[in-house]
Amino acid sequence: MAQLLIVDDEAHVVERLAELVPWERIGIAAVYKAYSAFEALDLLNAHAIDIVISDIRMPGMSGLELSRQVRDKWPKTKCILLSGYAEFDYAKEAISNGTASYLLKPVTDEELLDTISDVLETVREEWNAVISQERIARTLRENLPQLRSTLLGELLLGKRYSEADLRDKMEMLGVPDLLGKPVSLLLVRLEKPFYGYDPRGLALVEYAVGNIAGELFAPGFQLWAGKDTYDYLVFAVSPEAGEGEEERQQALERAAEQLQEAIHAYLKGEATIVISREGTFPGDVAALYDGTLSALRRRVGNEQDLILTAADGLPARTELRSLASLYELPSLAQLLEAGQWDAAEQRIERIFGELQSRSGCIQELLLEAYFAIASAASSYAHKNGRPLSELIGPGYDQLLQGVPYRSIRHLQDWSVALMNSLRCETESETKRSRAKLIADVRQFVERRLAEDVSLTAIAEHVYMHPVYISKIYKRETGENVSDYVQRLRMEKAVHLLLYTPGKIYEIAADVGYQRAHSFINVFKKHTGLTPQEYRDKYASPQSDYEVKRYDTTT
Repeated sequence: MAQLLIVDDEAHVVERLAELVPWERIGIAAVYKAYSAFEALDLLNAHAIDIVISDIRMPGMSGLELSRQVRDKWPKTKCILLSGYAEFDYAKEAISNGTASYLLKPVTDEELLDTISDVLETVREEWNAVISQERIARTLRENLPQLRSTLLGELLLGKRYSEADLRDKMEMLGVPDLLGKPVSLLLVRLEKPFYGYDPRGLALVEYAVGNIAGELFAPGFQLWAGKDTYDYLVFAVSPEAGEGEEERQQALERAAEQLQEAIHAYLKGEATIVISREGTFPGDVAALYDGTLSALRRRVGNEQDLILTAADGLPARTELRSLASLYELPSLAQLLEAGQWDAAEQRIERIFGELQSRSGCIQELLLEAYFAIASAASSYAHKNGRPLSELIGPGYDQLLQGVPYRSIRHLQDWSVALMNSLRCETESETKRSRAKLIADVRQFVERRLAEDVSLTAIAEHVYMHPVYISKIYKRETGENVSDYVQRLRMEKAVHLLLYTPGKIYEIAADVGYQRAHSFINVFKKHTGLTPQEYRDKYASPQSDYEVKRYDTTT
């Protein structure tokens, strides 16, 4: 599904195109609105826009200049220019700027939809060339990508090299020179339907994702692709330009959003992406990686197809205590940290299956297993800033007794109960966090309905990625944020029409519309009546009349 941006200094034009054209018919999932080229650039920095529709003549910066900047900064984004002027020079300059199409006002909805459909087909063809099977298969035959991934994986797990050795390895493998430079990590968890693929098919998808990322992050970032022990894709990303950290982070988030959308559109699957904060390569890499895993577990869990920025910064490093005779990588502590509860339960089963098969020194083996499991649980709790006693409740008293179990069965029962307590408490915490997010969003919208209540404004208020907010809100409520805002606006408009003497343009402003014309069109689309017709039909001179509420669910 594609994302569209409409730019025009005439607000009623923007509102009409955004609200009344059936964009969903051609696969447009989100429509953003800008009333100047400068506002459009801000939105392009914040969102993965696929197509920009812009008026040519605008104060401050023209649509032609906007199209030039889009071409230079976002080469995968296509521009369509609208103008009421039929001079050939405009069309010629637009074409020279790489504009995808040029339309003359007034343009019909069908003409606009047909043009954008053609542009979307061009975009799909370009991406199909990027991820062609022949190109992917040729890359797979080379050993170099695997060697690069292995080296990055070692750094993620905290393996230390001298600066000279690391530089030699990086030069030999042809990876970007990141030493001493700012770096962020992107953790990509491929989800349905990819986890059902055979190894070769999955490898092709992973290389396709790497190719897409290489296209999207160039030329603003250097990219080093790898894979961790959980089979998540990991990208070490370093900015080429010397902008401020906040600007670099915004550019990184936008590129990550584009990567997720490309996986949807061109690989027909889903992926969750977690973006780390910025650190210095290589010293901060392992800590940044720990932070992304923690964010994946705490903020995402088993939910799929999300994107967020890890908000906790660089976590304090904590050495994981593990017993080599019982744990292969990833260790039990790492599985808990990543929120892989099913895998953790399977690991417990294997540990006790091994204990059942052993003979002699059973008490020594019970002691070793007990310390390993208790250590993993404690590490999990402390990395999340919580006391273990708070997470597992009554089981903590048994832990304090110090190996009170004299049989494999008793220790296994305690271990399973411990894992269940950790899992249930974590899932409850996630639900509480989601409920608070929904309440914060609604409170913000209700208080600022007459002002900017866009998804971008909401994201800035709650300090979360707009895509994460949008998807969590939809999953928790069954309603899009935009639908909620629209419903609230219509409900408030109905109330003001029936209970106050306010003029139509005043009510339009009260519910967040800059132009009364746009408000009238949207109100009629939702109710079948203009605001004045609705007031004339349902308002009553009696003080105790019953108001007919418009049901926005129909």
